[in-house]
Amino acid sequence: MPFRIALSGLNAASAELKVIGNNVANSSTTGFKESRAEFTDIFASSNLGVSANAIGTGVRVSSVSQQFTQGNVGFTDNNLDLAISGQGFFIMNDNGINVYSRAGALGVDRSGFVVNNQQQQLTIFQADQTGNITGATGPLQLDRSDIAPAATTLIDVQANLDASATAVPAATVFNPSDATSYNNSTSLTVFDSLGSPHLNTMYFRKTADNTWDVFQYVDGVQVNGGAPAGDTITFNSLGAITGGSPVALNFTPSGGAAAMNMTVDFNNTSQYGSPFSVSALSQDGFATGRLSGIDFSDTGVITSRFTNGQSRTLGQIAIATFNNEQGLRQMGDTSWAESFDSGAPLVGSPGSGAAGLIESGALEGSNVDLTEELVGMITAQRNFQANAQVITTADTVTQTIINIR
Repeated sequence: MPFRIALSGLNAASAELKVIGNNVANSSTTGFKESRAEFTDIFASSNLGVSANAIGTGVRVSSVSQQFTQGNVGFTDNNLDLAISGQGFFIMNDNGINVYSRAGALGVDRSGFVVNNQQQQLTIFQADQTGNITGATGPLQLDRSDIAPAATTLIDVQANLDASATAVPAATVFNPSDATSYNNSTSLTVFDSLGSPHLNTMYFRKTADNTWDVFQYVDGVQVNGGAPAGDTITFNSLGAITGGSPVALNFTPSGGAAAMNMTVDFNNTSQYGSPFSVSALSQDGFATGRLSGIDFSDTGVITSRFTNGQSRTLGQIAIATFNNEQGLRQMGDTSWAESFDSGAPLVGSPGSGAAGLIESGALEGSNVDLTEELVGMITAQRNFQANAQVITTADTVTQTIINIR
């Protein structure tokens, strides 16, 4: 009997060494979660229970439990590297089957899908055409084709016209080449329906107290509605605009683009006794553009950036949490699958419920504590040696009995 008891001890110590060895081997594996060997003693029993004087018959491995504590988060130079700070798992689609992982080393495949090293696709909550996050889930795919341009329809001018400026004599004919025929000017780029840029220049000419004429030119062609006299805007004694805004502009570009119908809003323009200044000058058109980058917020919202300065919301990362993480079934490649013991996944956005937040440009390292593992290795070695010594001692006792004459 001592032989079998000691043999069970050897097997238990050997299993513990295997678990420790696996932990040590994966101490640098991204997203790896260490395991712990758990043991229970064995007693021989009958239908009437265990005798009060019964001696145990050894030990067995009752469970190898996973420890889902947080690993250290290290930052990288790859914006697609993702780490979860807190609970939860990335949902990766493996040919139609969902697996769950803490390893966020991601890249882009030839079809534009964001995948890990096993070519499993990252699952997100999809966004509609206007950038609103929907409840539908699907893979994250980056579109590298050009986005269509948009023609300028609105120009917003936020400026201050100098109330103390000298009015230009009425006899002076406006000429954009003659700086004495106007007081100030500013310009910005507008875009036609094909995305071609055009320079829109505004000339401000004071004609009387609280009264200004605005002359608008696009590519050197006068386009304001009041041409050739210009459009008149007026202010009150407090410097606030009282009339003449908005101004309609019409311009037909060359190259086959559609006619441009623009509105210039001067409602945020003032007339104070300070020098002419432009605080903001914006328009809503843009040229064609290509994908230049992708950003992730801490709540997992994915935004694509384009070379024309535009951005679009692509979706939001989906995070899965489980009532019993230790019940997950290990699949290898630092991934897990749901099981009866784990329960069904609870899918939500980062930061909602029990789900953690997202760190972009970062990876979660293994949660293995090498110092603890090395101490455990020494303990397991001692246990193995002690059980081997029990076998040696039992053998000596048995040999002594055999030698009795």
